[in-house]
Amino acid sequence: MTDREHYTPGPANGAQIQKDGETWTLILVRELRHSPERVWQALTDPAHLREWAPFDANRSLEMVGAAVELTTIGAPTPQVSETTVTRADAPRTLEYNWGGNNIRWELEAIGDGTRLTLWHDIDRRFISMGAAGWHICFDVLNYRLSGTPIGRIVAGEAMKFDWPRLNSEYAQQFGIKAQS
Repeated sequence: MTDREHYTPGPANGAQIQKDGETWTLILVRELRHSPERVWQALTDPAHLREWAPFDANRSLEMVGAAVELTTIGAPTPQVSETTVTRADAPRTLEYNWGGNNIRWELEAIGDGTRLTLWHDIDRRFISMGAAGWHICFDVLNYRLSGTPIGRIVAGEAMKFDWPRLNSEYAQQFGIKAQS
């Protein structure tokens, strides 16, 4: 059996939301046992993104001002959004927009590892869904960086890996009704 067959996400954790009127931001924090440089490469290199992220990038996300196409994976029809990297301070901060929503990644060295923090503006109706999806993506990222990749788990396939439970748990933590 592969690690993927044994994979079950842990309980919802490390997430909070900031509310600014109708603008809600998901903040998700994970501590990884990998250097900020390795995590940075996983966040910016298209080959690495194809292994764990919910989108493909047609070029590196490392160059400020670069136009990059991000294609959502698993959507019934391809959702392609063009973005411009607005900040790329390797290996600390990365900012861009995905599908009209701002994303900011911060990497902080802690011992031999990295505290990875994601800020993602998400429509409040879908914020628990986003938290559940990113939770699974972060787990897949961690497996990949640990040398035991289990393959990207996004969109409908995430349903097989306890995404509905995570969605419900995050909704409860955020004090909102879970959408499905």
